[in-house]
Amino acid sequence: MKTENHRVLIIDDERPILMTLEALLQRHGYQVDTAPNASQGLKLLKTKSHALVLLDLQLPDGDGLETLDRIKTELPDLPVIILTAHDSLHNAIESMKRGAYHFISKPYATEELLSLIEKALEKQFLLREAAQLREKTEQLEKRLEIARAQPTPIFKSKPMREIEELIDAMAPSDANVLVVGESGVGKEVIANMIHARSRRAKKPMVKLNCAAFPQTMIEGELFGYVKGAFTGAVNDFAGMIAAADGGTLFLDEISDMPADLQTRLLRVLQEHEYRHLGSTEILKADFRVIASTNRPIAQALSENRLRSDLYYRLNTFQIEMPPLRERKEDIPPLIALFLRQFSQQLGKPEPDIAPEAFQKLLDYAWPGNVRELQNAIEYAVVLARQGLIGVKELPAEIQLPTALQQTGRGAPARTGVQSLDDVERNTILQALAECHGNKKKAAELLGIQRPTLYNKMKRYAIEI
Repeated sequence: MKTENHRVLIIDDERPILMTLEALLQRHGYQVDTAPNASQGLKLLKTKSHALVLLDLQLPDGDGLETLDRIKTELPDLPVIILTAHDSLHNAIESMKRGAYHFISKPYATEELLSLIEKALEKQFLLREAAQLREKTEQLEKRLEIARAQPTPIFKSKPMREIEELIDAMAPSDANVLVVGESGVGKEVIANMIHARSRRAKKPMVKLNCAAFPQTMIEGELFGYVKGAFTGAVNDFAGMIAAADGGTLFLDEISDMPADLQTRLLRVLQEHEYRHLGSTEILKADFRVIASTNRPIAQALSENRLRSDLYYRLNTFQIEMPPLRERKEDIPPLIALFLRQFSQQLGKPEPDIAPEAFQKLLDYAWPGNVRELQNAIEYAVVLARQGLIGVKELPAEIQLPTALQQTGRGAPARTGVQSLDDVERNTILQALAECHGNKKKAAELLGIQRPTLYNKMKRYAIEI
């Protein structure tokens, strides 16, 4: 772990110890502040931002435990390591109860202290990262509130109508559901539909993205924990299973959940009971599970990313979402939905779409599926002028002719046996694609003059 930006405060009344620790930590890349007593240490905490405190229990102007209390009251997330020459089990237990990260007795081994500091900072980083991810999730939920308030899109394609019929049939039950499909295809939308049409609709739907949280954090997020369950657990946290009580728990990207945690989740689904981390109290689990994965099931099982026993428990119903390129009948109603959604968010009148722009949206392959379409419409609504979305208001990739658009392998599609003219035409198309339609750069790439490129484009009816 990089230490250059980590500032450590040492509070100790023994000057030789202060000087020794200061030199040691600076040699290992830390920035260091020192204080010979509690009052100066607390003053430094108010004027500078510190990543960690080393605190002596015996101070000339106050008890170290009382100083610890003041630090944790004002800066509850700041890790504090207690230093003391008094190897007292009582002091160790008491300091941990009051929120200290750890307790180390003088004299201590240099390696032990450095390791302890690094672990404390790493734990603090992971906790802060989890909090930020939780905040981002809450912000995303707020952004999607308008979309959720809108009526469910009217699916026009046959596969989506069949999926909607299946949802209507099984949503009222408590059967677990596994939704499979490419990234951005709308798996969460299906989960929302199932919950909204179930008998649990008035209860919470709680969502956990198993790929978003560090693996060391997922267990605590899911099962919750009690204060003191692990270093850094300074408060009780109920967890997502508790939050989903009576409702639905949506586990996005289930194949990214650690294998040992999949085993524990399986027991919860079988026994309908669980425990918070650090607690022996058995709690009841009343929730329905909807899980999703963007990996093909056979691949997830063969790579041991998804335990087979958990798969069979989740797979009461499996919904396989087709990519948007295979259900283009659904593009118009989705466009209408996103136009309404983003116009309301931006406080703008809902724009019209020019026929040629609409055709571009229909012809595009949508490798990013519904999420890419949603982003494209947001982009277009932001740029729309005078209540109209034209081709120029669409993202650059969508503006390109179909022949110039990238296939899944990253090159323009080529089919059939080609004549020499076809080879030349496709070479020009590929150069234009790589240069995003810039004729000057394409000519340079091809090693020809721009007039020559224009003549060949005219000959082969290539229009940009």
